[in-house]
Amino acid sequence: MRIDIVTAFPEYFYSPFEVGIIRKALEEELLKVELHSLRNFSSDRHGKIDDYPYSGKPGMIIKAPIVLEAVNNIYKLVPFTPKVVLFTSTGVKLNNSIARNLSENDGLVLICGHYEGIDDRVKEQFSPLEVSIGDYIISGGEAAALVLIEAVVRFLPAVIKRESYEEESFENSLLEYPQYTRPPEFAGLKVPEILLTGNHQDISRWLLKESIKRTLLLRPDLIKNRHFSKSELELIDIIFQEFVELVKCIPKGGNEHE
Repeated sequence: MRIDIVTAFPEYFYSPFEVGIIRKALEEELLKVELHSLRNFSSDRHGKIDDYPYSGKPGMIIKAPIVLEAVNNIYKLVPFTPKVVLFTSTGVKLNNSIARNLSENDGLVLICGHYEGIDDRVKEQFSPLEVSIGDYIISGGEAAALVLIEAVVRFLPAVIKRESYEEESFENSLLEYPQYTRPPEFAGLKVPEILLTGNHQDISRWLLKESIKRTLLLRPDLIKNRHFSKSELELIDIIFQEFVELVKCIPKGGNEHE
C-alpha cells in the first residue's frame, strides 16, 4: 500500500514512522509513505500557503490551488487512482470498519488541514472521504493522519497476525476482555482463578462473557445492531442474573447522614 501525505509540516511525521508497526510495515515494504510539503507548491517566494477568509472571521485558510496542485502531482506519480481523505470536523467518525475498508485500497492521499482549515473548493474538486477522529479541537490534520495510518496499517496482510486484531476491542462490536500476566498475585490483587486452570474451553467462555459484560456496561451503543448467537444470549442471561444479585446487596434507604 502507498500513502501520500499532503501537509504544511512534513517533519511532524519523521519520528512516528521510526517505531512500532508502521516502521515494521515500511521495513518489510508492505507500506510506502511519501510526504508532500504544501510549501513546495506555493508560487509565493516565502512559501506562503494561506490567506484571510472572505468571511472576515479570524484565522487563515489554506489556498485551494496549492492543495489541488499537490494532489494532482501525486496522481501523476502513481499508476492507480488513490482514495483521497480529508480530515474535517464534519467528517465521519473514524472506526475499525472505515480503517479496514481503507486498507483495501492500493493507495491513499491524506490531506492535512491546518490553521482554520482548507478552502472548501478542495472538497468540490476531489470529493474526498471526510474523516474526523473525535469531537475535540487539534491544531491540524497531521495528528489525525497518524491515527488513521496506525488504524489502517494493522489490517494490511502480514503486518500483524489476523487472530491478534480479531480479538481486540471494537472487532465484532465488542470491547476486549480484561487481560492479565504474571505474577498471579500482586499487591493483594489476584488473577481470576479461571485463567489459571488451563481449561481452554472454560477460559474462552469466561473471556467472551467478560467481553460482553464490559461492552454492556461501558459501550452499549456498540452492540445495538449486533446479532448474538444462542450461546452468547445464554451468557447475557447469566450476566443479567449477576447484576440482579448485585443490586440485591445494595443497602436500602441510602445514607442517613446525607
